[in-house]
Order: sequence, then C-alpha cells, then structure tokens
Amino acid sequence: MTVFTVPEPDLQIEFYNRLSQLRHTCLLEALLDVVSKLDIPTIDQELKEQVSPDALRKTAGWGLRGEVIFATPHVLEADPKLLGYYRLLLGFSQKQFYGGAHGFGPFKAMEEAGRLTANNLEALKDLCGALCNSSERLIAGIPRLSHEIAHELTLLTLGPQLRGGALNLLGSQATRKIFNLIASIAGPSIIVGGQRSIELKNAAGRIMKVEFASDPDICIREKLLSGKYRNLVAIEIKGGRDHSNIHNRIGEAEKSHQKARKQGYVECWTLVGVAALNMALAERESPTTDKFYHINRITDGLTEEFEDFRENLLSRLGARYR
Repeated sequence: MTVFTVPEPDLQIEFYNRLSQLRHTCLLEALLDVVSKLDIPTIDQELKEQVSPDALRKTAGWGLRGEVIFATPHVLEADPKLLGYYRLLLGFSQKQFYGGAHGFGPFKAMEEAGRLTANNLEALKDLCGALCNSSERLIAGIPRLSHEIAHELTLLTLGPQLRGGALNLLGSQATRKIFNLIASIAGPSIIVGGQRSIELKNAAGRIMKVEFASDPDICIREKLLSGKYRNLVAIEIKGGRDHSNIHNRIGEAEKSHQKARKQGYVECWTLVGVAALNMALAERESPTTDKFYHINRITDGLTEEFEDFRENLLSRLGARYR
C-alpha cells in the first residue's frame, strides 16, 4: 500500500482570508456597493465625457453599466481604493501599474490606503481618462463581457498578487518562529530581550546579539570591546511548503549568503519549510550554506535535528548548556 504525504493547504487558507477582505475594497462587489450610493447622472455625464459612444453602446449591449468597465472621477473620489478594481480588471500587477513606465506611481496611496491627496484629486480626471482609454482597448479585443467575467478577470490578476503576499506572510511567520526558538534556547543567558533583537552574555563574558534583519533574515554577531560587531552566523529562512518553488528559494538564499560572506559572516545556515527536501541537491544549489535545517523538525523539540540545531547554536553563541 502506497503511503502518501498529505500536503498542507496553507496558501489556500490564506488566499480565502485575504479574498474575504478584498471583496469589500477592490473587487466588483465593492464597486457595485459604492455606486449604489452615488449620483448616477453624475457618473453618466463623466462617462460621456471620457468614453466613446461606440464603447458605451457596446457596454450597454452587454447589459452592463459603464462604470463596471470605465473608471470615473465621481466613483474614485467616493472610494479611492476602487482604483485597485480597475487595475485588476485591466490585468496590471501593482509593479507594472505603479512602476515608472505609466506614471501612476503617485496614485498608489489611493488603492493601498484609500487616501486621495490634493494633487491626486487635481489629476483624477486625467487618470480616469487614461484608464478609460485602456478599457476601450480591452472591450475592443474581447467578444463579450459580463459581471461574472469581469469578476473572473480581476481574480486572474489578483491571484499572483495574493500568492506573493501569502508567501511573504508565511516567511515572516517562519522567521518569527525561529527567532523565538533561538530566544528560548538561549534564555538563561539573555540580558536584554526584545521583539526584534536579543542580547546575551555568554560563558566567557562576551556580549552576543541575535537580531532580525532583512538580509540575512536572522544574524548572530559578537560585540567587540571597541563597540563594533563581528559577524558570526547569517541565517536565511525559507518557510514556504511549496515543493515546486523550493529550489528557486534556495537560489535566493545562496545569493544572500554570498553577500553575507562578503560582509564577513563566518557561517551561513539555511532553514527550509519543505519537509521532503533533497539535501544533496540543495547543497549543490547553495554551496555557501554550511548547514541546512528543516523548520518543522527543529521546532519540534524532540527530534535529532532539533538537538543538532540547539548544540550548534549554543556553540556559536558560546552560551552555557542547560
């Protein structure tokens, strides 16, 4: 009998939770709710000013109101976050849309924070004009559009954005878990505790510091008599459980470790969330990594891998064994 390993649907659970939030901010449901409270003649007048008669007739022929496809100042002024709806409908990622190529960068605060600055308000009509131009090209290239299809198009664009955000969240959670694990192992030696860094005095009386960093994720350093720090261990954490992407993530860890070596780090460790990782292949993909650890195994507390991690951590810190 074949025994299968059941994959954890972590990303899909995070997608569901995030999607539930976005329904009320930048998806079709949010747009229709806002429009239901606005002055429709004002929207119609703005549509006439910014959209060609042929495009409006085509939209009406599909049984859609124009604002489902075409952005208007009245709608975006009422709810600036709906700029995200039109971006998603037109198929632009945030990086594409708010990057330098199109000039929409100053409007990013509308989607992300619902903030409409005085400058953005002044430029709102021109922004809508550009979006309407793009929307006309969209409907010229497709045979039919409905509420359902419009919603599906926004979701197609939203998918990669949600995936990236969920992976970042999982990575942050994994980093926090490892930081807390290190703090628990070094507990008796800690003299200064914090959410992003801890300091401890080791058996030789030297001050050691463990801290969150952006690159590497966690670093271990020794404080010298001069007040400067000696870089000891750089730890990269790849907490995602998606096996298909793990080798790309190990490649990212290798780049970070190469940078860490140039900064004088003595050792580099890589911690991964994927359980069934081919270690021989991982070592070839990241030759700079001195030690690989599985996150679930070292946070278990009862495994041989945890004991190895604990022993090596205390050795690098020079801390007392309990």
